[in-house]
Amino acid sequence: MDIAIQPSASDLEDLSSSPDHTGDDVMHPIFAKMPTSVSFNKLRKRLLRQVRQAIEDFGMLNGQKRWLIGVSGGKDSYSLLALLMDLQWRGLLPVELIACNLDQGQPNFPKHILPEYLSSIGVKHRIEYRDTYSIVKEKVPAGGTYCALCSRLRRGNLYRIAREEGCDALVLGHHREDILETFFMNFFHGGRLATMPAKLLNDEGDLMVMRPLAYAAEDDLAKFAAAMEFPIIPCDLCGSQDGLERNAMKAMLSDIERRMPGRKDTMLRALGHVSPSHLLDPKLFDFQSLFAEPKA
Repeated sequence: MDIAIQPSASDLEDLSSSPDHTGDDVMHPIFAKMPTSVSFNKLRKRLLRQVRQAIEDFGMLNGQKRWLIGVSGGKDSYSLLALLMDLQWRGLLPVELIACNLDQGQPNFPKHILPEYLSSIGVKHRIEYRDTYSIVKEKVPAGGTYCALCSRLRRGNLYRIAREEGCDALVLGHHREDILETFFMNFFHGGRLATMPAKLLNDEGDLMVMRPLAYAAEDDLAKFAAAMEFPIIPCDLCGSQDGLERNAMKAMLSDIERRMPGRKDTMLRALGHVSPSHLLDPKLFDFQSLFAEPKA
């Protein structure tokens, strides 16, 4: 039976009205270290609302039955997994979740952390080893940045794994800042208006790529991950490089937000309110057929 259930707008107002389906005194082991403070509860509920809003806005549950969750060991992917499991635990996410980590052969990568953690909390998972690190080091010239090639190789392997696991979608932990930074990278360096979409059909047309954290702020995810005491694994490949274009975009956006609080949310809303007739792309709007009607 196809799953076509989407959360209603009214459900988004108060997550506290949707208790865990096993009872209020029982929760999934991933939440064992969850703080009981009012501030953390507000943070958790805000992130859950944002995830459910993204799922609703972009139709992420249309026919979906099984999701492969990319888990890198960073704050964003851990938070994504926890929030999706929270919704699933409450009976609000009717899909099967499989966590997947792609060990890319990076030096000093602590191979034991993710399988031990995922096993300890009872999450179905798959750990896959593919030495893409050596390929990136070989192909990228000295002084170049690794991110683009590393990302392509990682994505290709995750697509393959999703197919092997019978998944309908690959679900990734990109958040609000990732989307805004990508937009400005394309704007300043690529000469186009484009960013990471919250929902994308892959080139082969057989898998959806989805980003339920599209509305979530990176600062909120960092606070959530720290409070949940996730065993964070730093990226020693691209994260160790200086001068990345994305770092420049991040710094620019942070400066704008510091001087004009709330601008990031405004920018994100702008990406969802496009007026093709007020841009310069004749492929999106038929300017050739636009004529004024002379007055009699």
